[in-house]
Amino acid sequence: MDYQNRAGSKFGGGGVASASAANADRRERLRKLALETIDLDKDPYFFKNHVGSFECRLCLTVHQNDGSYLAHTQGRKHQTNLARRAAKEQKEAANKDALLNGGLMPGVQVRKNIVKIGRPGYKITKVRDPLTRQVGLLFQLLYPEIAPGVEPRVRFMSAFEQKIEEPDKGYQYLLVAAEPYETCGFKLQAREVDRREGRYWTWWDGDAKEFWCQVLFKTERDERYSNVPGLAPSGRR
Repeated sequence: MDYQNRAGSKFGGGGVASASAANADRRERLRKLALETIDLDKDPYFFKNHVGSFECRLCLTVHQNDGSYLAHTQGRKHQTNLARRAAKEQKEAANKDALLNGGLMPGVQVRKNIVKIGRPGYKITKVRDPLTRQVGLLFQLLYPEIAPGVEPRVRFMSAFEQKIEEPDKGYQYLLVAAEPYETCGFKLQAREVDRREGRYWTWWDGDAKEFWCQVLFKTERDERYSNVPGLAPSGRR
């Protein structure tokens, strides 16, 4: 940079540069340094937009020419963001290695890919309560090869949740799941299940590897007056 021919300077001595001139000289030196070390074609954060300006995808800044962008890459903001990104990627890589080695991040559940071995054997018996005259079903499922520490789980599903058959509001489904067996689905009438004690229950026999589930439906009277105070059923009579 030529500092001669400035007011108050001697010939050959060079004058004191102004702040703007010093900044321009600094940017030019940074640009030349960046040209020697950076290939813009390989810079993942370099982007030329539709109006011809240059953007830094890391810092979200816009530059009028490549020289301005190169000077930006040598600045404190860009270098700080590069360090943050490197630290983040290093942490993610460490977490990934921990998962591959069998570890788990706190609060994260990893879905296990388990090979299904088919459906369990089952038996369905119609039951009837001798006192209330409620009708229902008793399910017995056999899981001789169930995974250690696993107990069967039960869930009721409406006809509009499943994707196997055409939805029919007159039916609902009882699902029983236990790894590594396939989930069993039983098609039931869309009647309200009586969930009071002794009416609906499940039991897992860990020694015999048998799972029992009883479902009793409410009577027409119970369904009609279930929400009426004083008439709703309150327990076994």
